[in-house]
Amino acid sequence: MELEQKRRIEEIKAGMECSKGFECCKNGVTDLCKARDRGMEGYVECLDQRSGACKFRIPFGSGAFCRCPLRVYITKELGK
Repeated sequence: MELEQKRRIEEIKAGMECSKGFECCKNGVTDLCKARDRGMEGYVECLDQRSGACKFRIPFGSGAFCRCPLRVYITKELGK
């Protein structure tokens, strides 16, 4: 990960509140919840069942979308 990407991640974290204390990326970006970019600005598809109580999770049909700014950035910019 580049220095600019690390700086941007810290900037995003500083500008938001996470009820789970950024648990999904505590070990850098190696232990992330599962997500997939579906080409929607500001959203990624949530593929992780353990995120059921996350305030950024939006149920949709039989699946869900995530609107967490940090998770969206990591998925779209880092492909993780």
